Amino acid sequence: MLARRRFSALLLAAASRPAIAIAAPAIRVGVLRFGTVSWEIDVIRTHGLAAVAPQELAAPQAAQIALQAGQVDAIVVDWMWVARQRATGADWSFVPFSNAVGALIAPDASPVRNVADLPGKRLGIAGSPLDKSWLILRAYAKDRLGIDLDSASERSFAAPSLLAEQMKLGRLDAVLTFWPFAARAEAAGARRVMAVEEAVAELGIGANVPYLGYTFSAAWAQRNRETLANFLAASRQAREILARSDDEWRRLRPLTGAVDDAELLKLRDWYRAGRPRNWRAEEREAAAKLYALLARIGGPALVGPSAAVPPGTFWPVEWRESA
Repeated sequence: MLARRRFSALLLAAASRPAIAIAAPAIRVGVLRFGTVSWEIDVIRTHGLAAVAPQELAAPQAAQIALQAGQVDAIVVDWMWVARQRATGADWSFVPFSNAVGALIAPDASPVRNVADLPGKRLGIAGSPLDKSWLILRAYAKDRLGIDLDSASERSFAAPSLLAEQMKLGRLDAVLTFWPFAARAEAAGARRVMAVEEAVAELGIGANVPYLGYTFSAAWAQRNRETLANFLAASRQAREILARSDDEWRRLRPLTGAVDDAELLKLRDWYRAGRPRNWRAEEREAAAKLYALLARIGGPALVGPSAAVPPGTFWPVEWRESA
């Protein structure tokens, strides 16, 4: 225990030193209040890792609009959105932020114990019929179980907060939702049936596929290489702090919105499990396979005119981190 405390203290001390030059202009990052990006940005600013000017926005759609209007330099968004925008002429580029996406969860008393139990059950799905988690779950059920969930289950599409309430009221047998809502539900007693990342691995696509990432204009990045490089290095340092330090999570608790210690621990564990440790050719290839799978299921309504990941979707930076 003493050794771990000393390690945490050394890590935080090292991270607190201004090892990265702060001379470059501050990067303007769009964040949502209580969103996971705000946690990382807070760590960066608290420990002086890079110059960051967070811009609080009301909703994911507002973040996309702010980026397109040049009101912010970067936001965190689904890379499928980046690829679709690229396919229609935009110059957005992506660097991984999280490999976590969501999970199929069920109330403890629900008869749903695995995906094979979903036919005939009341299934809530966060987002729209084109949500990538839903398409992945459909592909898994079809490929591995021979089940067409699109016709076999009683589906309800809604916002994750509404689905959480409906599940508490016993009106849903299972919910496919984003990972922070899955973590909160688990802390309240729900069961994790299957994480979306597990379904992706079962489909043979490979682990460590990123789902969300920092997105910015490639032209802006070319003009502001030092600012971007400083920020991306600071982002990885912040994730390392959050991976190692429980004290940092206790400090962040008000920002996470956790209602109790159990919820904070679940949010911490999901965040840590989704940390993108590696980003190399192998992970890019896995992302390309996933894109091709989703393009087959979702078609042009999901991916636009390109059936393959457009060149430039992923910004040319790589890293490999220890486990």
